[in-house]
Amino acid sequence: MMKGSEMGKRMEKLFGTDGIRGLANEHPMTAEMALNIGRATAYLFKRKGHVPKIIVGKDTRLSGYMLENALVSGICSMGVDAIMVGVLPTPGIAFLTQSMRADAGIVISASHNPFQDNGIKIFGSGGFKLPDEKEAAIEELVFAINLHRLHPSPVELGKASRMEDARGRYAVFLKHAFPKELSLEGTRIVLDCSHGATYRVAPEVFAELGAEVTTLFDAPNGRNINLHCGSQHPETLAEEVVKTKAHVGFAFDGDGDRVIVVDEKGAILTGDRILAICASMMKKEGLLANNLVVRTVMSNIGLSVALKSLDIDSVITKVGDRYVLEEMQARGAAIGGEDSGHLIFLGHHTTGDGIITALQAAAAMKKEGKPLSRLARIMKVFPQVLINVNVKARPELSAVPEIAAAVEAAEKKLGDRGRVLVRYSGTQNMCRVMVEGPSQKETTAYCRRIAEVVEKKLNG
Repeated sequence: MMKGSEMGKRMEKLFGTDGIRGLANEHPMTAEMALNIGRATAYLFKRKGHVPKIIVGKDTRLSGYMLENALVSGICSMGVDAIMVGVLPTPGIAFLTQSMRADAGIVISASHNPFQDNGIKIFGSGGFKLPDEKEAAIEELVFAINLHRLHPSPVELGKASRMEDARGRYAVFLKHAFPKELSLEGTRIVLDCSHGATYRVAPEVFAELGAEVTTLFDAPNGRNINLHCGSQHPETLAEEVVKTKAHVGFAFDGDGDRVIVVDEKGAILTGDRILAICASMMKKEGLLANNLVVRTVMSNIGLSVALKSLDIDSVITKVGDRYVLEEMQARGAAIGGEDSGHLIFLGHHTTGDGIITALQAAAAMKKEGKPLSRLARIMKVFPQVLINVNVKARPELSAVPEIAAAVEAAEKKLGDRGRVLVRYSGTQNMCRVMVEGPSQKETTAYCRRIAEVVEKKLNG
């Protein structure tokens, strides 16, 4: 039976919308917790009559070494082999887990967060992120007081090994996502690798497809991942595209599962516009399954307008690629994604992959024979303002009268000319206030007004 303190810990939820995440070397991102997560994952996926194995990869954060060793120790202690692939994008781990017929895959990464943070994401044997019930089972095991009693005998311990050709295997997989009849020869591309997991494989893939590649932010030191670069800060990329007269630029986030695109004029295109461009291309080619696109509540109103004009159906989900994927699988959709640049092409991969998204955007340019700025006209972006408010508490937002009143007032004034969305982040102690409206000035004013109320009521 659990003691009181242990029961309190058990009530805590480890998994958010995208795995487990937190400040490195502080709960829950400690070596001790990683050890138990490795143990629990190994125990959960271990099967009789089978030599079990788990793929373990990471991004370039300094804390990745600590967490990697702890995870591997926990996995081996449960009689499961750990295969370390080193630095590789999150979707690369999903691919290897499936292609190697591993029992699970674990990624050590905090995506677009600063280097001080880290996280753990887990894939099942099919290369898909774990469903809620599997995550709950891991949490149950992690907080159980008898986990150590489930250890096998000394002769049944697992082994740890390194896969030396992991990046090469993943690169071959990525190149298959680009049409065989096309080439990127003569195409000038600038890549911002955010000092993250894509810093080797992305330049290799585009160069091998014939592109003339200029690479930015490809010298990770463990502390510079996402620092003033990558998908969160594509400004330097935009400047370089214009300076070098490149045809397109791609900015990846730290773990490579999302991308922000820059056209030849230096304009920054978000995920919604790329979603519209790719969906249109897929419909022309008869590849848009069920004539459907899955998007989230954070999608710009302009995406809905564009899809309607293209006679393409769409459905809306909560924010988070797992919810997008669930809806895609349930409805038989081939494409879905988020405005953040996290797009899923189920015909190519089981999860969002920034490099695959970039390849699809490049393919659209080649097939249409038009610059990206022309293709982007398919969607008009409504002015959107997003303010992130760090919060100390997370009460139900609708239960805070002042916040509810501020939202209602803005919605009443906007009418059908815009919308308001206020929600908590699934991975950080943060409340996101997003407003779309007819003009930048009006939209900014409404957003700031609501954010001020959120700040006052949740931090006052």
